[in-house]
Amino acid sequence: MASRHLARSVALQTLYTWDFNGTDDARIPAYLEKTYKEFAPGLEDEGFVKNLVYGILKQRKKIDSIIERAAPEWPLEQVAMVDRNVLRVGIFELLFGDRDAVPPKVAINEAIELAKNFGGESSGRFVNGVLGTIYREIGEPGKEHVKEKKKEEQTEDK
Repeated sequence: MASRHLARSVALQTLYTWDFNGTDDARIPAYLEKTYKEFAPGLEDEGFVKNLVYGILKQRKKIDSIIERAAPEWPLEQVAMVDRNVLRVGIFELLFGDRDAVPPKVAINEAIELAKNFGGESSGRFVNGVLGTIYREIGEPGKEHVKEKKKEEQTEDK
């Protein structure tokens, strides 16, 4: 398992434990430590995990609001706990993360893989649908730039 994928798995498992035990942010350091020891001893990318977990907690209200808008037929408390936290990871990376380090399509694909690995039978499709909706709403970053460049090239050719 690649280091970043393992780091995302650790972040997801930490968030799941936090969510399962009542969303007490003060317990996050203990949950992180337990998850590292149990699932990723020797993980070298602990900074990435911490940035994900603490970034998600900091942006949680915004992220949860985005989930509710992107999946209106699914009240947040009715979304499976694994799926809810996979979406939090995916949305954080998609909207608040470093796009140079993690391009939007990579963030979406990684979230789908987490959903398939940790969620139920339809989790991958659900996460794909929600993140795809959000991705289209934000205008597919970089797509406008490609269109503008093609227009400029066509104008120069004339």
